[in-house]
Amino acid sequence: MSALTGGRPAPRPAPRDRAADGPAPAGPAAVPFDVDRIREDFPILRQTVRGRPLAYLDNAASAQKPRAVIEAVSRFYTDMSSNVHRGLHELSERATAAYEKSRATVRRFLNAADDREIVFLRGTTEAINLVANTWGVQHVRAGDEIVISEMEHHSNIVPWQLLCERQGARLQIAPITDAGDLRLDALEQLLNPRTRLVALPHVSNALGTVNPVRRIVEIAHGRGVPVLLDGAQAAPHLPVDVRAIGCDFFAFSGHKLYGPTGIGALYARAALLEEMPPWQGGGDMIASVSFEKTTYNRIPYKFEAGTPDIAGAIGLGAAIEYVEGIGWPGIEAHEKDLLDHGTRALSSIPGVRIVGTAREKVSVLSFVVDGVHPHDVGTILDGHGVAIRAGHHCAQPLMDRLGVPATARASLSFYNTRAEIDALEEGIRSVREVFGS
Repeated sequence: MSALTGGRPAPRPAPRDRAADGPAPAGPAAVPFDVDRIREDFPILRQTVRGRPLAYLDNAASAQKPRAVIEAVSRFYTDMSSNVHRGLHELSERATAAYEKSRATVRRFLNAADDREIVFLRGTTEAINLVANTWGVQHVRAGDEIVISEMEHHSNIVPWQLLCERQGARLQIAPITDAGDLRLDALEQLLNPRTRLVALPHVSNALGTVNPVRRIVEIAHGRGVPVLLDGAQAAPHLPVDVRAIGCDFFAFSGHKLYGPTGIGALYARAALLEEMPPWQGGGDMIASVSFEKTTYNRIPYKFEAGTPDIAGAIGLGAAIEYVEGIGWPGIEAHEKDLLDHGTRALSSIPGVRIVGTAREKVSVLSFVVDGVHPHDVGTILDGHGVAIRAGHHCAQPLMDRLGVPATARASLSFYNTRAEIDALEEGIRSVREVFGS
């Protein structure tokens, strides 16, 4: 117990008010896009699988990690491994500075107004659960409604189901078209005086659909309804500006953004976070504790109970800086080229149907092969060194809506190449040969 602090956590620097003192320094300057150079930064991509060069096309499930992220995590454990916000010694001060630097990096990445609006969590799932169990419990009552859509990941369905069961509320489901576009007219018709929240994906993990989130927020806010966006698939593929979008909550996961697993972040407007009660109790989320009463810490620490994933947060900051160093123009152009090339390639194969042809989409190619279960497709492709995902992609209601039990999904990243798409095409043609299609 410290004689200087009376056993309380060591004081920490207050988060900087970015709205008051201007934007954070810009991220690393982007360099000309060179996929071969970029691939050299990802050690795992050098290996062979089943005697073939690895073509990793499962990025929507989890992206690979550049050396910069691996080294950032290693540096924490070799140079500063210590708890944050608690110690008066040098290692704790280094760890705290690095941890809070990553928070500022996330704030800049999302263009949030204030570092206090960024809460570190395990990922998108925990972030949505936090909102459901704090803001949701405060604001949702019997007879109220929460609007989601037919394209949701289970992580943006089940927390709201649990909340509705507890509070006596109900879910309303906004429909999509056969192509995978959200029907804005139907969404708007669902909004009524009982609607308490709209919770939708910015980008669909199973279809690649990019939803018109600014327009959705305008519609919802016009009815006085806040909006939560599941940004797990948006953050790796699109520049995100939460203030321009106008959303009230935005959640994303580090491991899909080339960062470590078990780390992510929730953006929420500071005024909302101030009103929300803590979800978990423990160390560092308190200002003072007695057996009679506990006073909670300031935001965002009120929502970060216990020792956080310090190495993960530092790795997430490194991942964001890596992406910023490549630059969004190059990333978006390259991934669009891959998507166009893949769409042409798969469309040229008889018996193959692409599932998800929305007007606006990112680099996801979900497909079915006539007469072949997607699991068999995935197994044969693995024999060609091609890693894809096969199944319902944690979106069973969407599969039901589309009338398929599952799909095969190739999800692309800026480190993928046209040659890997060609390997995918070759593998799918082999699937058809094996099954006599």
